[in-house]
Amino acid sequence: MAERAKPYSIPKEVVWEAYKQVKANRGAAGVDAQSIADFEENLSRNLYRIWNRMSSGSYFPPPVRGVEIPKANGGTRLLGIPTVADRIAQMVVKRFLEPILEPHFHVDSYGYRPRKSAKDALSVARQRCWRYDWVVDLDIRAFFDSIDHALLMRAVRKHTTCAWALLYIERWLKAPMQRNDGHIIDRERGTPQGGVISPLLANLFLHYAFDAWMKREHRDIPFERYADDVICHCRTEEQALKLQAALAKRFSECGLELHPEKTKIVYCADSNRREKHHNTQFDFLGYGFRPRCVKSVQGNFFVGFSPAISRKAAREIRKTIRALQFCRRTDLEIDDLARWINPMLRGWLEYFGAFHRSALYVAVMRPLEEHIARWAMRKYRWLQGHRRKAREWVASLLRDRPMLFCHRRYWAAGRVG
Repeated sequence: MAERAKPYSIPKEVVWEAYKQVKANRGAAGVDAQSIADFEENLSRNLYRIWNRMSSGSYFPPPVRGVEIPKANGGTRLLGIPTVADRIAQMVVKRFLEPILEPHFHVDSYGYRPRKSAKDALSVARQRCWRYDWVVDLDIRAFFDSIDHALLMRAVRKHTTCAWALLYIERWLKAPMQRNDGHIIDRERGTPQGGVISPLLANLFLHYAFDAWMKREHRDIPFERYADDVICHCRTEEQALKLQAALAKRFSECGLELHPEKTKIVYCADSNRREKHHNTQFDFLGYGFRPRCVKSVQGNFFVGFSPAISRKAAREIRKTIRALQFCRRTDLEIDDLARWINPMLRGWLEYFGAFHRSALYVAVMRPLEEHIARWAMRKYRWLQGHRRKAREWVASLLRDRPMLFCHRRYWAAGRVG
């Protein structure tokens, strides 16, 4: 018997490609506790079920699993983790919608977009801080939890009339959240952080709430936006104050709120800008922008307004290193220790070593070498109780074997090996 035609034409190959992308991204299990490995135990049937239900219009997403993630300021961020099957279904819609939306997005929107990165945003921000004296550092309070569903769907409908895409986006927006204790929370606003399609929808919302509005109303003020992290560059303090007030009104109209304490106006002080202002630094994407001593191409030192790893990011990395407690792993040899630590080091170096990398060495790599010295004091009896001798041993080891730990490789070669 021939298979009955489905109301929605969704090729099976699209579901297969979505599965491969979800598998590559990995991720935790949802409310059904099913991992990707569990899903693959009956892969064909599970993928067919997703395709069949999406094609017939009978796919209803299960609740997302609410997980609280600690924030650096002591609070928590609530993530919504979809099931593996739901992530695949979301990826199907994302793969359809993203090529439609991408050409319309602003050139200075960098978050969660193909061929754009946080380092791109940082590079542009650094150059503009040299040309503009003032920055408005924006913080949108609980952005992902505050997105107005009606406004978002209006924006989606502006770009597509695809019935099945619209149907499932609406269902995902309304899908409840289930906490670890089993309590179900209905959602009337927001799109959960942790969802596959959430970053794309969040970008679309802010494209109309902020990017397009800035282009229309404040064309002379450049900005960089990475998801809901935004900085705007102004020529005068008066211009910055007017922009901050206008943005507060604009976001209010869109159902959003600027955080009154975290949103601030910053003066980009350097050797040529000597005005007095109580704010002369801001954090953006893990980097701290502030006046710091820099060296010119000619070898002269001057005060420049430039980025380096932020104090908060450095503190979090040191916290991660301490949590590893590798100084207690005396069962390991030094080569084993290097193989364990290097993947993490490589990631930190690749990202935080992009600008003013000497700050990264002082803030993170030197403390790391101190932990290696503590490990050596526990590992070798002849070093026990001799911290200075242990430090000298580590320094000698890293000189003799500069390829052992990738941070030494990085400084020797100018990149991560």
